[in-house]
Parts: sequence; C-alpha cells; structure tokens
Amino acid sequence: MTSENPGRVVLLTASHRVAPGLLSWPAWQALRDADRVLCPDEDHPQLPYLREAGVAVEHVRPTAEELVAACAGGRTVLVLPSGEGDRALTDGLARLAGSGRLSMPDLELLPGSYDLPGARLLDLVQVMDVIRRRCPWSSLQTHQGLAKYAIEESYELVEAIEAGDRHELREELGDVLLQVVFHARIAEEDAEEPFSVDDVAATLIEKLIQRHPHIFGDETAETPEDVRAHWLRTKAAEKRRESVTDGVPVGQPGLALAAKLASRVRTAGLDAPLPRGEGIGYELLALAVRAEAEGVDPEAALRAAARAYRDAIRAAEGVQGG
Repeated sequence: MTSENPGRVVLLTASHRVAPGLLSWPAWQALRDADRVLCPDEDHPQLPYLREAGVAVEHVRPTAEELVAACAGGRTVLVLPSGEGDRALTDGLARLAGSGRLSMPDLELLPGSYDLPGARLLDLVQVMDVIRRRCPWSSLQTHQGLAKYAIEESYELVEAIEAGDRHELREELGDVLLQVVFHARIAEEDAEEPFSVDDVAATLIEKLIQRHPHIFGDETAETPEDVRAHWLRTKAAEKRRESVTDGVPVGQPGLALAAKLASRVRTAGLDAPLPRGEGIGYELLALAVRAEAEGVDPEAALRAAARAYRDAIRAAEGVQGG
C-alpha cells in the first residue's frame, strides 16, 4: 500500500576537512525542520554540536525499506552518513526506486560544508604521517637518503612538461609534492631544529607576499619586467648577498649552471668577460651564455636535440616508436 505523500529523505553530507559544527545555514535549517534525524555513527564528529544546538539524533542504521516507511505520510527524515558514506543505503534506495513497487519519497543530497581549494593537501599530510610511522622503509628515511629522489622527480616533471602529456604532468607534480611533504614530515623529528609542513608553507607565504609588493603592498608593476625587478630587489635585500653568484647551486647540470650565471651577470649589468681556455668546456660555456642572451634554455634545447638524436638512432636500428 502506497502513501499519497511519500515524504522526503535528506542525506546531509559534511566534509571531514572542515571543523565540525561549521555547517551551512540550509543544513541547520534542514536539521531543525526534519521530523527525525538519524545517524548510524555514534562517534560522528558533528554530534556534540548537534546536541548543543538542541537537535535530537537517533543512532540507528536504517535499511532502505525502513527509511521509506519512516517517511510515509509526508514526513521528512534526515540522515547524517558517516565520513565514508552509506553505500548500502543509497544502493538500496536506488533498487527500490527502480522496482516501481513503492511510491518513493523525494531524495535530496544536501552538502552541509564544502572543501576549500587545497583541502586534499590536509589528507596528504595525514596519509604521509601514517606512512612515516608505520612503513618499515619510509620510517627509516632521512633527508640525505631521499635527496636523489628529489632530483629524479624534478627531471621527470620537466620531461612531462616538454612532452605536453597532461596525465603525466599531473602525476609528476604529485611526485614532486610528495618529496616536499616527506621531507617536512622527517623534519618534525629533528631534536634540535624541528619544523613541520605548516612551517614550510608559512615561510613560503611570507616570501611570496614580500616579493609581490605590487599586489600586497604599495608598489606598482605594469609589466612582467617591473615584476621581475621587484622580485630581484626584494630577493637581494633578503639574502644580503656579496656576489651575484651567491645562491647559484654549482651542483646543477653544467649548461644550466652556465646559463644561470650568465643571467645573473646580465641582470646586474656587470661587465664580466668569459674566461678563455682550451677545450670543449669553454666552447660549451660560450654556447650556453649565447643561448641565455637569446632567451633560449640551453638545457631544454640540448634535450630536444638529444631526443631527435635518439629517434635517429632507433630509426637506424629499425626500431619503431619512441
């Protein structure tokens, strides 16, 4: 027997990344207007705040049939699922609706809170913490031991960018991000100078704000060149460098190192002649400086040429594809 008014089911979802109790106004209205509020999870983080607001919650896990029956006569039943959701309930409601045997209540999915951009980073930090504590390999890693992976992942990211592969780009960005989160988690355990991923983010935020006075301060910048000038001035003041070469890592690939030094010289307006010497090293230095002056990344240019050479080698071997 069906009811003329089958009622309404409200499934109220809430992000676990948002502090409990911070629900939207429509969510609070739905909680107060519902004839019954059901929650199968007795430890649901929202429950203390619902009790404080005077919302009566029943700790039951209804089946789809029980929920439909509870709505009979035009009643509204609100269900607060657990953080993992209630797949059995939603699948059961879908089966009942598809059977055509019952007059189904209206079903409303009501988000009570939303994730802000970057919310999944909180999940990443939590997962990394669990891995660091429980994984036999990860729990033993050090900054020194992981250093090589940071280099490898950076190169793989560059390769994905140059290949124009969006799927690979997304994955490689994640691998680079993993290095940051992993090192920050290890840093928390340092006995003398511990810091966390929040400290890393705070330092970066401060740096970005200081180096963008045209956005967060009183400076003005109309062109990319103006922005770069602001950046360089602020960076120089922060570092208090004695030489334009300070801060240039000499361990980077040779062409990149030569181009970076040439960029520092050109930006500073220095008259620093190239050293003269015998051998291919000095010839490569001159080529790298020339490339930088022409706005060409010598590393990227050489990689492109090397890929063409690789393809030529494979063609000579009769190997198909790259």
